[in-house]
Amino acid sequence: MLNHVLANSVVCRDVSPHDVSDYVNAHVGNHRLTVLGRGNMRSSLRYTDFAQLGLSHIDYGGEVRVQSPDIEDIYHLQVVTSGRCTWDYDGDMLSLSAGQALMMNPRERIDLTYSGDCQKLIVKVPEAVLKSACMQNGKAVPKDGLRFHHRVMELNASLAFMRLVEAVYEEASESCVDIGSISQTYAGLLASKLLSIFPCNLQQECSSVGAGQQVHLIRRYLGERIKDDIGVEELAGLCNVSIRTLYNVFAKEVGTTPKLFIKQMKLQSLHNDLKQGVGARNVTEIALDYGFSHLGRFSSDYRKMFGELPSETLRKVR
Repeated sequence: MLNHVLANSVVCRDVSPHDVSDYVNAHVGNHRLTVLGRGNMRSSLRYTDFAQLGLSHIDYGGEVRVQSPDIEDIYHLQVVTSGRCTWDYDGDMLSLSAGQALMMNPRERIDLTYSGDCQKLIVKVPEAVLKSACMQNGKAVPKDGLRFHHRVMELNASLAFMRLVEAVYEEASESCVDIGSISQTYAGLLASKLLSIFPCNLQQECSSVGAGQQVHLIRRYLGERIKDDIGVEELAGLCNVSIRTLYNVFAKEVGTTPKLFIKQMKLQSLHNDLKQGVGARNVTEIALDYGFSHLGRFSSDYRKMFGELPSETLRKVR
């Protein structure tokens, strides 16, 4: 299954496992290889970059152990096409056999043992690609980042996903020129499919709640991330509604726009910090902490809301 892909992207064939490991260390990611099998093990690697994705097919030709302190800022889709691969994650053992797949998160320790007949597809997916897919599908990326649960998926349970993975690999194999937007479409489709199939920590609280509850959820969400640069698109994604619907909700429930609501909450939090002397080094510094880069406009908005300049509030505290 899927062992025929990337036929035109052979990096090395019929070499020792250490030769494959050297290439992976130089071009894919840092790791340490321990050969557990005996005899004349012959390995192969096929690899190519496609639409921000890193696509590989690897066969060590014998039993090996692969260890790495983390996998950087990249998600890894691991698909076992034959044999078996076992992941020791802090004492929890996950075993994948042919026809099974698993998502690995950035900054997770890797400790994998390949059976002698194990072959795998590995897809490197940058954080930016999955974050973009979250926004396009109306999902808010959690503050601590998107994290997939450690659950093994049966490819037979989603033939459409398996065919999509195969299509991505086939397109990467056959494309000899930069096809731009078409290749990016493949990356977006794959990322969206990963989000829908593999369990993760995406917030899904707001798909069926009323307008008042949506405003409450947004207020809480902003309160937890008050110094972050949060846009209207992100709030619409949080509530699984369109931007137009979100504006209608705010007009009805709050009497203002989402953009102005964000600004008012930031100003109120900043005002509270100034009154309590929290981080009150100087007005410019604390304004920048909250994302107010246009200081003249910030001072004017602050004065309209509180009847005094921020410097006056700070002076009273001191």
